[in-house]
Formats: sequence, C-alpha cells, structure tokens
Amino acid sequence: MRALTFAVLAAAVAALPGCRKTGEGQYEVDKPVVGTQTDTVNTPSVDVGTTKDTITTPDVDVKSKKTEVTVPTVKVKPPKKDS
Repeated sequence: MRALTFAVLAAAVAALPGCRKTGEGQYEVDKPVVGTQTDTVNTPSVDVGTTKDTITTPDVDVKSKKTEVTVPTVKVKPPKKDS
C-alpha cells in the first residue's frame, strides 16, 4: 500500500512543473512530444456586474405596475491571440 501511495505522489509531483504562470491570464505549458514543446496559453477574462432594468409585475387588483430590479450581467472576453 505504501508503494502505491508513493508512486501516486511521485507522479503528481512530476506533473507539476509542466505548467508555469507567465503573466496575467497567461500560462506556459510543456507539451509531451518527442522531447518537449512549450506553448503559451491565454485564459479568458470575465467581468461580472449588475445593471438596473424595469419589469412589469402583476398586481392583486388585475392591474400591472412597473418595478425596477437589479439584473446580473456577465461579459466574457475571449483570450488574446498570439501572433
């Protein structure tokens, strides 16, 4: 059992150096080819916020009234492409 645990731990430690953060939203990844090849991977950025919106809600008197609510917004910016 100890040998299996040691083997799993050694494999996990060996896999860690294959990826390094090089900047904001950028990671350098070593690809397993004959030898190694290094690529830079850009991750997308996400902006989350809220905005005000007006909706019509039903009233008990069979009338409707306008109500202002806060609605969540999410904007995803795709990663920058390397040249």
